[in-house]
Amino acid sequence: MQSSAKRAFYFLIALFFMVSCGKKSNFTISGQLDGGAGKTVYFQKILISNPSLPDSVKIDKEGKFTFKGRTSTPTFYSLKLSKNSFITLLIDSAENATIRGSYKRFTQDYKISGSVGSERLRELDNRFVRAKTETDSLRLLYNAHKNDALYATKCNEWNTRYMGVITDHSSYVTSFIKKNPFSLASVYALYQKWDESNFVVSDFQTMKMAASALFSVYPKNEQVIALYNNTLQLVKTENSKKLTNAIKDKAVNSPNIVLPDAFGNQQNLWSLHGKYVLLHFWSAKDRPSRILNPVLSEIYTKYKNKGLEIFMVSIDDDKNAWLNAIEEDHLKCINVGDMKGSMQATSNFNIHEIPFNYLLDKEGAIVGKNLKGPALDQTLSKILK
Repeated sequence: MQSSAKRAFYFLIALFFMVSCGKKSNFTISGQLDGGAGKTVYFQKILISNPSLPDSVKIDKEGKFTFKGRTSTPTFYSLKLSKNSFITLLIDSAENATIRGSYKRFTQDYKISGSVGSERLRELDNRFVRAKTETDSLRLLYNAHKNDALYATKCNEWNTRYMGVITDHSSYVTSFIKKNPFSLASVYALYQKWDESNFVVSDFQTMKMAASALFSVYPKNEQVIALYNNTLQLVKTENSKKLTNAIKDKAVNSPNIVLPDAFGNQQNLWSLHGKYVLLHFWSAKDRPSRILNPVLSEIYTKYKNKGLEIFMVSIDDDKNAWLNAIEEDHLKCINVGDMKGSMQATSNFNIHEIPFNYLLDKEGAIVGKNLKGPALDQTLSKILK
């Protein structure tokens, strides 16, 4: 009888998450462009194959326009005024993005709000334009002064400045990718190029980390698939043997989390390398989280001596509620939270709903996501024999 009740409980949990996942939501793109009254603006999903047909609207007399669409995951779109006047947006479901700017100087001075991904693309574009402008200016100096008597001395100075710009921007983009490994903005960042043959980021480790992280979250996204396949191809090339060994020895497969537990002790996610880890995000005030906690407690008891650790991250801001939930739900595993929403951890792991989890292998690579009930038990039973 008890076994039947338990199976029914697992089934209800699985059904809850099947129903709640994968729904498409409406998004809205609204804008106001000074000087654009009567002009046409085009909006189009960016696909690698089978390009979609663009949608278009006339800008009204106040310079305003609106597009609406539906998507279930972050998606790249092009907002275009003409062949050479366009911007790239990264729109997630249910976002209400607002764009303001000038029709004539659209790509230079537009501002966007209400879309986290698009704001990140704008940040990347702004930094790249400044770096590219500076390197182009230095190239002009080389050509304009090549016959000067002090050309050799000046050339050394310009070379230092040129390499400084290249290095600074490359470091910025690399840091951006490492801070946003689960954001599709990192795909955009990885494909920034100084010219036809030189990418801004040439660090293979960064590319590998982003490809692995993004593919685990968006395995059906065309841009992610292309990045993942490019990374695999790089590994397979004759010159990649040394890089492949570096991956095995030094790869960082998922971001670290360092947060205090219920006793105030700092707990470090990376310190658990060598074990399989269920990284679980939850809240003491979230009913689905509380329903799932007894299941996690049972899973932990069943597999803790077989090499499993559960690392629970609370997004709460009420410490008493958090501590009470830990006690009431008999949670004996690692439980952390800064009682400020654990914002950095949720951002790094692209958490948009709770409860949500990732299964990490012994090296910290993501091998599963959002495993619940029977799916979690079956997965663990296979790898922790």
